[in-house]
Amino acid sequence: MTKPALSLAADRDSRERPAIVTVESLRFAVTDRRGRRTDILGGVDLALSDGEFVSIVGPSGCGKSTLLNFISGLLPVQAGRVEVFGKPPGSGRVGFMFQSHGLMPWRTISANVELGLEIAGTPRAERRERAGAMLAEMGLRGFEDHFPGELSGGMRQRAALARTLIADPDIILMDEPFGALDAQTKVFMQELFARYWNNHRKTVLFVTHDLSEAIALSDRVLVMGARPGRIIAEHDVPLARPRDFDRLRSHTLFNDLYERIWADLRREASAGMRGREP
Repeated sequence: MTKPALSLAADRDSRERPAIVTVESLRFAVTDRRGRRTDILGGVDLALSDGEFVSIVGPSGCGKSTLLNFISGLLPVQAGRVEVFGKPPGSGRVGFMFQSHGLMPWRTISANVELGLEIAGTPRAERRERAGAMLAEMGLRGFEDHFPGELSGGMRQRAALARTLIADPDIILMDEPFGALDAQTKVFMQELFARYWNNHRKTVLFVTHDLSEAIALSDRVLVMGARPGRIIAEHDVPLARPRDFDRLRSHTLFNDLYERIWADLRREASAGMRGREP
């Protein structure tokens, strides 16, 4: 089989489409019991186009996960603007996957995957059919009637991914979804999700601490600065898709991107450890 080329002819179609997620001057602060204020987000500006895969990296505590919570509608906007398909968050089909699989141990894998459809009132037969198809796409055919405790960590995470994707969301938010996996399983999950994305071209906003993962999966990598978080750098990933993960990390462009992004991160992480509030 011919391996995918690692050319510089990146797929730019998604960048030419209108933005479906818009974040402008988003600010967020929390106040403790003594009235002391901590600024978490310090003016985030972000636009995601239809079918675009964007990753966010940044120092711990800079507000990456908080930003996802605003886009999903889990947090009300304090200051600034967040729109999804031109409307307030919560009005569009948005899937959210977390680092922890969150599967209910008393439900079978199929029943866990079907949960969102069940809540939406989808008929049982249709739920079962759709869950079976999605589990097959995730490589879990034959495990529909197993319980989470009977599966490996990687298999549970694949089931959690199936649960996120079964409702066919237009936008997928992912908060370090593969961060707790061992190195081998993590690469497998990255390749699995890359295949799904290549087939379906959903809009993805992916938070990770793994620079290699961000570059391998994304069209763009955004760097958030030390708290209060804001976007301080943007790096295009002009590598053709589909990408061969085995060869990717030896590609000159991949390594150049890694060094540039790491330089941004090192500077901001150092600033955060010194207590500087940029």
